[in-house]
Amino acid sequence: MTLSAQAPAPDSAAQGIAIVARTQAQMVRRRFFRHRAALAGMIIFGAVLVLSFTSIGFAGIPGWWGQSYLTTGALVNQGKPTLSVVPEFLGGSGFHLGAHPFGQDDIGVDYFAKTMRGAQQSIVVAFLVGIVATTVGAVIGALAGYYRGRIEAVLMRLTDVMITIPVLIIAAVVGRRFGDSGVVLLGIVLGLVIWPSMARLLRGEFLSLREKEFVEAARAVGTSASRIIFRHILPNTVGVIIVSATLAIANAVLLESALSFLGLGVQAPDTSLGQLVNEYRSAFSTRPWLFWWPGIFIIAIALSINFIGDGLRDAFDPRQTRVRA
Repeated sequence: MTLSAQAPAPDSAAQGIAIVARTQAQMVRRRFFRHRAALAGMIIFGAVLVLSFTSIGFAGIPGWWGQSYLTTGALVNQGKPTLSVVPEFLGGSGFHLGAHPFGQDDIGVDYFAKTMRGAQQSIVVAFLVGIVATTVGAVIGALAGYYRGRIEAVLMRLTDVMITIPVLIIAAVVGRRFGDSGVVLLGIVLGLVIWPSMARLLRGEFLSLREKEFVEAARAVGTSASRIIFRHILPNTVGVIIVSATLAIANAVLLESALSFLGLGVQAPDTSLGQLVNEYRSAFSTRPWLFWWPGIFIIAIALSINFIGDGLRDAFDPRQTRVRA
């Protein structure tokens, strides 16, 4: 008697399981959009970005809000906010913005326009700091991690010296020197002093990747060092770079706000969120809206960018199990 051949195991299609092949980019995107905090942060930051740059205009492009952050006027309702968000059935006056939704300052300037201008300046400085710090830190970290030896020793000692000096002290000196030169120059110079954390992080990634088989294969066929760095290793660190850049931007928002609060950041007649908090901190008990509105926007911008960075970290890290692809 012959034994019957064993039936083959049913494949995935026979079991009704659909297998979909996804690229790395698709898996990262899928993990990111399943991260609820990151989505909330992206929505909040997008709303702040659109509101601040479209309301009063930017770089000569007019906005849809009729008031200016430089124009004074007569006080309306003693400068109190005219914004109403309480429905009538709950005893409120319904939803409406009014002439001055955020109120007016002590000389009659529309505070909504002033807050939007402050948000613009804070965001511009933060993104410039993030871009410059990420670029400088990535280049120094890549060179130190790949070449090792004397180049690594010089670059890492420079990084160690920068780390030992408190960032706020360096930023205070930079802010006093360049604060009245415009936000672009201020953001670039600040970015040139807060790159060490990115450099140390990327150096560690390069130390690990330079020993991988694909790098050894590239060296074996005579590939130049610059091509190995920028075409083979650097693309494999894009996740670390993006996440670090996002967190650097969030920290830059708080750094710029702290400098402006100390009077060392953006200078009058321009303004920023930190400067508004500093200017009207004495009015906290009598006109609290002058203090709360810029404070709320600082918190919203910093938290939303941090949430986005948290989501990007989880999305780029395949070891994360909280949000599966």
